[in-house]
Amino acid sequence: MDITTEVRPGANRYVSGDNILQSLPSYLADFKKVSIVTGEKSSEAFRKFYHKELHYPTFRYDGSSSHENAVEIAKKIQQSDLILAIGAGRVIDTAKMVAEELNAELIVIPTLISNCAPFTPIVAVYHPNRTFKAIGYMKRAPFLTLVDWKFLLATPKEYFVAGIGDTLAKWYEIEGITRNLAEDEKSAYVRLGIASAKAIQELLLTDAIPAIQDLENRQASPAFSRVTDTIIGLAGETGGFAAGFGRSAGAHAVHDGLSYLENTHDQLHGKKVAYGILVQLAHTNNLAEIENLKPFYQAAGLPLKLAELNVFDLSEESLTPVVNHAASLNETFNMVDPTITPQKIYQAIQKVESL
Repeated sequence: MDITTEVRPGANRYVSGDNILQSLPSYLADFKKVSIVTGEKSSEAFRKFYHKELHYPTFRYDGSSSHENAVEIAKKIQQSDLILAIGAGRVIDTAKMVAEELNAELIVIPTLISNCAPFTPIVAVYHPNRTFKAIGYMKRAPFLTLVDWKFLLATPKEYFVAGIGDTLAKWYEIEGITRNLAEDEKSAYVRLGIASAKAIQELLLTDAIPAIQDLENRQASPAFSRVTDTIIGLAGETGGFAAGFGRSAGAHAVHDGLSYLENTHDQLHGKKVAYGILVQLAHTNNLAEIENLKPFYQAAGLPLKLAELNVFDLSEESLTPVVNHAASLNETFNMVDPTITPQKIYQAIQKVESL
């Protein structure tokens, strides 16, 4: 059994709308023992909006999204039939691993619009020191994902922008992976994944800038709602349908490499992925597409240069940890180019920086 090759579109149930969190008690009613996994900021944001107490045992993650922390929390819980995750990407991924350890169902309440973690059975696993370790595949997808548009209007702008960058990569990564596949090699679900990713790109390029403005105005407009559901839900469908053909590629490999520079640790996942899109496009000589994306990046606030990610030393020596990891055999840049090397990635970075 290879779970990474299976079609796994996403959550068992996905519910989005205005004020849907008011129905939370009815969603929890079927479970006998509920345990909450959250973080300090996530818990506070939820309390401010929900105005009710949830009288369930609550466990806080340590910020790492590590398997070690998930095992530690699972040992404290001991037994539960439902894990309720309240938080953003690392909280949710920790909760997924906790649920897997306990063979429990998972309900996810995202507190930020920043990635598809609330929807997918996939986990970004980090070491306890917060450097990237691996992508993990859980046996269960979330039982239910609850996306409350009004609650999520409290998302800080920089997280929303990062979510847009992370989600935009869906098209460029699946296009990079599948561009050399003959049509008869593309299964029905690979084709559906490609169509999903193209719809994501078109929707973001049309709606993302108005949606950012609506977020700033705290207005749950149709554009804001569409972009929210795209980042959280639709993004997960690309890899869910196309499996390995629709998951991480060059953009995420660059992100993973950048995690080895300590001065990028406070930079959001999606912003590093957005820069990785440019590096992947530079490597494949799609420089015209970089030029096409420039106005969108500038309007959205996505990084066009490493300096915007707090990386100022562009020497080959300084970037060695980044390019070595991004080009490694267990990374995903080789999905775009099986002959990828650290030197080629470094050259692509130099192209991006020189544009």
